[in-house]
Amino acid sequence: MKSSKIMTALLSSCLALSIVIAPSAFAADEAQASSNSDLINEVMNYLETYNLSGIDKDTLIRGAIDGMVNTLDDPYSQYFDKAEAADFENQVDLEYVGIGIKLQYTGKELYIEEIIPGSPAEQAGLKRGDTIVKINGLAIDDTEGDELSGAAGTKVTLLILRNGVTKSYSVTRNDIASTSVTGKIIGPKIAYITLSGFTQTSDEEFAAVLKNMRAAGMQSMVLDLRDNLGGYMDSAYNIASNFIDKGIMMYTSDQSGTLTPVTITDGSKINVPVVILTNEYTASASEALTGALRDNKLATVVGTRSFGKARIQSLLPMSNGDMLKLTTQKYLTPNKEDFNHIGLSPDIEIQGKSAQLITALQIAGMTSFEASGDNHILNINGSSFAGNVGLVKQGNAIYASSRVLSALLESDVTWDAKNKKVLVTNGAGKTSGFSLSSKEALSQNGETFIELNAFKKKFPSLVWSYNAASNQLKLSVK
Repeated sequence: MKSSKIMTALLSSCLALSIVIAPSAFAADEAQASSNSDLINEVMNYLETYNLSGIDKDTLIRGAIDGMVNTLDDPYSQYFDKAEAADFENQVDLEYVGIGIKLQYTGKELYIEEIIPGSPAEQAGLKRGDTIVKINGLAIDDTEGDELSGAAGTKVTLLILRNGVTKSYSVTRNDIASTSVTGKIIGPKIAYITLSGFTQTSDEEFAAVLKNMRAAGMQSMVLDLRDNLGGYMDSAYNIASNFIDKGIMMYTSDQSGTLTPVTITDGSKINVPVVILTNEYTASASEALTGALRDNKLATVVGTRSFGKARIQSLLPMSNGDMLKLTTQKYLTPNKEDFNHIGLSPDIEIQGKSAQLITALQIAGMTSFEASGDNHILNINGSSFAGNVGLVKQGNAIYASSRVLSALLESDVTWDAKNKKVLVTNGAGKTSGFSLSSKEALSQNGETFIELNAFKKKFPSLVWSYNAASNQLKLSVK
């Protein structure tokens, strides 16, 4: 299995939807339309009459439609029949049939990063951090990436590795309706809110979560838009209205090329510092929200460059019940930045999911950290998050992710390729090196890890402990 296989289905939903445009808005000159229609019918009649192997008319018509759409050279425009349209809309609304897990693939192993509460996976006894060894008897490297999908009511068998022991679990697939917005208070009244997609109800969900966070005494916010591939643009607009009282959310333009401001006039001020987390799968409507809050100086963006989709699709209903998803507009940020195929660059670039989160929480005001977990899971101050501490054991030596360690110490980490060293530079500008040759550092799967005793010698403020029985590492800074 390749990591690209896991992301294929996710990337197919990378979109932003605007108000549906009535088909009458595209009425063509009747004479020209009639002429073109006659030509198409003429070709079809010849094929039907003379083609050696015979034809299926419906297949020909669908092929002609797909051909027209494909000539646009636009990966986001697509024609759907009724069933495909229903599947697409379910996907945008985060509704699917499955077992309710979020996976992470390292290149060597596939493990469960998150489990949806109340899902079939949770009911079957699966846990966060479990490694999936086989799916329906097939080793992970022999699968195609879609073995977990299937009809509701059918079963999938997973061979799970947990704490060195393998066990088989039978899980019954079911309809999954994911909540697109979740929130919790962590640390000194920091609201951590995840927005996983822009469904038709995301704006209402966000307003309810925000109300709860305010009631809990929210003093700052971390808004996690990582892996958010987009959705309905009206939901993004309504969510932006919880941050912006009056101002421009974005600019749009159609075929005319004229820029039109999309203005918020009756929103409300957020009145707390906001940090937004982005990565390479932050796309479309989530990029619109990021750009709106960044350019209106309401948020600091932390993470990596976003996906780069600054185009809006409209859903056009066909007379036969099918649907055309067509790119009808482009949009720019309030500062008129067109980032299509480029992405939005963060204010503070940080690699690594756990390090990004730690940095965001620091900016939001957290000063006391205890990061715990292993090479699959991450807890911060006892609360679970996506990510891990990068635990690696080699003999009696214990290593942790260089990115996590550096983030905890509010330092920068770089790789010295010439000397094969991990370099950590603290806030005062002092750089300490950890070499591979001395085994103070390791390099695995494109990431680096530092031996903890060696790190503590150079950064005495680190406090760490390892529990062999539970295979849990704890890291903190005194």
